[in-house]
Amino acid sequence: MLAQAIGEIRKVNKVKGIDFSNKMKSLVDKYNARKGDIFGGGVFGDMANELTELIMQVKEEFSTGDKLGIDFEEKAFYDILLELCKKYEFNYPEKKLIELAKHVKELVDSQSKFPDWSKRDDIKSSLKVGLILLLDEHGYPPVERDEVYEEIFEQAENFKKYNG
Repeated sequence: MLAQAIGEIRKVNKVKGIDFSNKMKSLVDKYNARKGDIFGGGVFGDMANELTELIMQVKEEFSTGDKLGIDFEEKAFYDILLELCKKYEFNYPEKKLIELAKHVKELVDSQSKFPDWSKRDDIKSSLKVGLILLLDEHGYPPVERDEVYEEIFEQAENFKKYNG
């Protein structure tokens, strides 16, 4: 069930889905690498605690946008924008990040409203241009990195693939 919940998150929020998948894989790897009896030496208790913590984090993820004043889907775009700030080492004010995430989701919804949007290069190109213009309008990113646009577009494609 945990893997299924993580899969549902990944359908909307690629960044968090990958993060939770990696955490779960790490737990499974740790379990598989254990030495000796699982019931001895506190291994079972440690694994149960770590698994419970991961379950709580996954459960909490569905409502973390509430604290920011954004919904679960807008939070997916917030997370990719924030992740890119960290990855490419630039600062962008959180309040502006929240507003930008809302605008990005709105643009993605409006540009990809056609069922076959992912197969139509004209619509995908229009979405890419729209995203670049929107991001530029908001001064994001404040550094020259073409990879930023690609990663945001990948999140948009992932989002619409499962929620279109």
